[in-house]
Amino acid sequence: MVLLLAPLSYVAAQNPVKPPKPNQDSPQPAATQPAPTPTPQAPANRPGENPPRMSEMQARITVNSNLVILPVTVKDKSGELVPDLRRDEFRVFEDNIEQHVDMFTSEAFPLSMVVLIDNDLKDKDAEKVQASLMAILGGMSTEDEAFICRFDQFFHPGKGFTNDQDKLSKELKRTKLDTEADVAPPSPAFDGPSINNHSATSDAAIDKGLREIKGQPTKALDDAVFAAAQLLHDRPRSRRRVVLLISDGVNGGRKFNKVTTEDAIKALLADNISVYSIAVPTAFLERKISPVDKERSPLIRYANHTGGEIYYATDERSFEQFYSRLTEQARNQYTLAYIPRGTDRNVDYHTIEVRVKREGLNIKTRDGYYADMVPRGQKP
Repeated sequence: MVLLLAPLSYVAAQNPVKPPKPNQDSPQPAATQPAPTPTPQAPANRPGENPPRMSEMQARITVNSNLVILPVTVKDKSGELVPDLRRDEFRVFEDNIEQHVDMFTSEAFPLSMVVLIDNDLKDKDAEKVQASLMAILGGMSTEDEAFICRFDQFFHPGKGFTNDQDKLSKELKRTKLDTEADVAPPSPAFDGPSINNHSATSDAAIDKGLREIKGQPTKALDDAVFAAAQLLHDRPRSRRRVVLLISDGVNGGRKFNKVTTEDAIKALLADNISVYSIAVPTAFLERKISPVDKERSPLIRYANHTGGEIYYATDERSFEQFYSRLTEQARNQYTLAYIPRGTDRNVDYHTIEVRVKREGLNIKTRDGYYADMVPRGQKP
């Protein structure tokens, strides 16, 4: 048995796009913060019994407000998605204690995706990324929506979420990398990341960012990811939330970020957001010395902790292949849900491990959740 432990996020409840097919054990997932006292277990379907109707599942989820949601990707040894697993083939462990899988679905979800593009790349990398951007549309369905953003020392949001392919096409064509590097966006248009309703980018940080610091990375990657998480916070629960991060992995640290990588990861986990990182060619070719190859690299940490994945691009064509691959993967994850039982509810962080009974499969999900996360209101 092969198991891959990867990050679990917890909070944002999600509902299937369409009712489950007849005779399929397919619930409508949703989640909020685990309470100290677990609620009664949701009854499992008896053998031969049809799954509950959508309204029944919604009522059950409302009552069982302690559900922990796990989007799970399963691949075979060749890296292909495995689409035919049953509910009884999964095993879930929280803090090494096995949990009962209360709800399960293999239904596809539409995507809400923030495309977060590094605006301060080396010229050759920027050219390859620029040439590949239109291929992002090829991996999107008509149900998916995207928000195009860039970052350098500042976060540069685009025109907002849209599933209109023509609008996205025009915006991608007009996205020019490094044309506005190091220029702060107008504050009325977007205030940037905030913590406790206060701006995460102070005037002092902006002043410092405008000064050139030789030999030091000046990009605010953590702030940009945090801001992307905020943009996804209010997307409907019936959608997968995804950040597509295209970067060389260089990060300015606390000199140019108001938030830390850990702060950004917590924000992602709180809203069940997965990060799919694409490392640009220079980062790949220089991986022995590049931040992308180090354990502390934000590209790797964001992907691993949120149940996403990291891809290493070598040329324009590989970018195009990765766009299609990652959107298919994010859209077609399994969704497991359980009510925590038998674990210490006073512990701040709970680890998650998912196993399957079939041999030779790789499993990718989030590796834990923070018990102190306060659920935030979301659209149905």
